[in-house]
Amino acid sequence: MLRVWRWYQSCLANHPVKTQVISSGVLWGVGDVAAQYITHSTTVRRLQISEEDPKFKFKVDTKRVAITSTFGFGFVGPLGHFWYQGLDRFIRLKLKMQPRSARFVATKLAIDGVIVPLDLLIFFSYMGFSAGKNAEQVKKDLKRDFLPALVMEGGIWPLFQVVNFQYVPVRYQLLYVNMLCLLDSAFLSWLEQQKDASWKQWFSSFHSLKEGGQGR
Repeated sequence: MLRVWRWYQSCLANHPVKTQVISSGVLWGVGDVAAQYITHSTTVRRLQISEEDPKFKFKVDTKRVAITSTFGFGFVGPLGHFWYQGLDRFIRLKLKMQPRSARFVATKLAIDGVIVPLDLLIFFSYMGFSAGKNAEQVKKDLKRDFLPALVMEGGIWPLFQVVNFQYVPVRYQLLYVNMLCLLDSAFLSWLEQQKDASWKQWFSSFHSLKEGGQGR
């Protein structure tokens, strides 16, 4: 394990962008496989189907894994690399804040929180268009998936980022996030695969009631 860690440090030092891009793509792909398995197992248990039945054995959707991995390669990796480095420099050098102080961490959290909705919007739009859906279908899926994801991630992600910004050295912050992305990609992929689940409809109903109340 120590040898792997040293190898990673060497790759990060010599090829920082390439290392972050590759690790992001791999972790998002693994996360999607996990999401597929969770969805499969949940369906099998709910319908009380035997997993030994050849018709219902778990099979990886390799096309979907490739699409999700590409999101990690093409978006999460390069953006994350420049984002965390740039964010730290901006707050230290431009805003003149003391690293790891309460104000420093709070400012990072506030700025970082701005990209969460954008990240979700890009993810769901990308997954929809990559699956061959048209703009109207993607818009419909966004209405269904965006709010549940934003509420759930918005409540949990800042807690992880407090630890990241307070204790993790900047050069390893994307690695920390990439490890969490293994869970995050599994969650987002699972959420997207849930389609019109009843618990999602609650968010839509609540949003519609809120809009109706504002109209009055």
